[in-house]
Amino acid sequence: MNILCISKYASPPNYSKMPARLFVLVKEFIKLGHNATLITSDSNHFSTYPNTDNIHNFETVEGVSLCWIKTKKYIKTASLARVLSWFDFERKLFKLDLKKINKPDVIIVSSLSIFSIIYGYFLKKKFNSFLVFEIRDIWPLTMTEEGGFSKWHPLVLLIGFIEKFGYKKADLVVGTMPRLDLHVKNILGYERPFHCSPLGFDPINYQEEIIGNNPFDEVFPKNKVIVGYAGSMGITNALEPLIETIKLLENNENIHFMLVGSGDLKDIFEEQLKNCDNVTFLPRIGQNEVKYFLQKCDILYLSTKDSKVWEYGQSMNKVVEYMVAGKPIIASYTGYPSMVNEANCGLFIKSSNPEDLKEAILNITTLTLEDIKQLGEEVKEHYPELDLSNMKKVAKLKAEQKVGDGVAKANEFLEAVESYTQG
Repeated sequence: MNILCISKYASPPNYSKMPARLFVLVKEFIKLGHNATLITSDSNHFSTYPNTDNIHNFETVEGVSLCWIKTKKYIKTASLARVLSWFDFERKLFKLDLKKINKPDVIIVSSLSIFSIIYGYFLKKKFNSFLVFEIRDIWPLTMTEEGGFSKWHPLVLLIGFIEKFGYKKADLVVGTMPRLDLHVKNILGYERPFHCSPLGFDPINYQEEIIGNNPFDEVFPKNKVIVGYAGSMGITNALEPLIETIKLLENNENIHFMLVGSGDLKDIFEEQLKNCDNVTFLPRIGQNEVKYFLQKCDILYLSTKDSKVWEYGQSMNKVVEYMVAGKPIIASYTGYPSMVNEANCGLFIKSSNPEDLKEAILNITTLTLEDIKQLGEEVKEHYPELDLSNMKKVAKLKAEQKVGDGVAKANEFLEAVESYTQG
């Protein structure tokens, strides 16, 4: 079977410190004996591609047939320039010489650049292919809920039209959020074939021999319970309660906070905590270094801004990275409970009150070190559902979900994929 994957953000490891979800997925397709090709762009704020005059660049990376398209660059993730880069990628997709790719039986389009579903549908009609619409970010809901856009903004209306178009025309909607099917039904007014494929991890990157020599050994304070946070420090991350909690626990000599990352609010947070000795800020680190940082922590914290997006479940790489670290997690946000609850590997608090967060931290720190370790290790039971090497966990489409002539290909696709789990 010929499988074509299209994602503007799917960098291979030679251009990024960590390969993207779809790149890893394509590698798995190939291992299963299928022909698979990945089309992506060089406009990715997490990657560095070589300069070239060629619009369409073809190469093979780790056995993956890759076409990366020279695309308009941008600096800020939340910017008009990023949207213009989407349009540029879509325009150049239509100029691609299709003689250079295999006729696809299955096309997978990622919503990270939602306009790409237009090209995916074009190929579906041209080649009579089975079209899969993979939803990672819910556009335009993310824009209105977290970006401050009015629901009547012309760009929001346009993206909303594209979103609805994609749900209608795709043969299968795949979402990383467990209740995304409710959102699809809300948009269309009727159900579509849907499958939840949660984010996962590549176990190769977490072998003991890899993380044994930890570069953070000299940075972390000794004989302290370390509460760690790794990620962006912006409005959507809702770290204000954590900052206030750090102040509340300033006189607790047993607890120290380690925050690593960057963002628009980091300087403000550092200024607010400049007189607190119980916190250390570290600069942003590479994706391949995150696992080392997490291994040094005793408790891990995550939060997000209140948003309707989370009503459909979480879809954050951070959750998987935290779980793989095998440490207790404190998750603070509204919406559908996370995998933290399902794995029983921490506490899920629907509160932005610093006192509640303080209490949650103290509740864990009152446990013995062995109990804390055990709480974190609970997640190990969930590794098989997240592990790319375990390819037998994904259920096939149920009979009642079957639609038209595309069913055979849908089942064939799911049999090939079997698990669809890497971020």
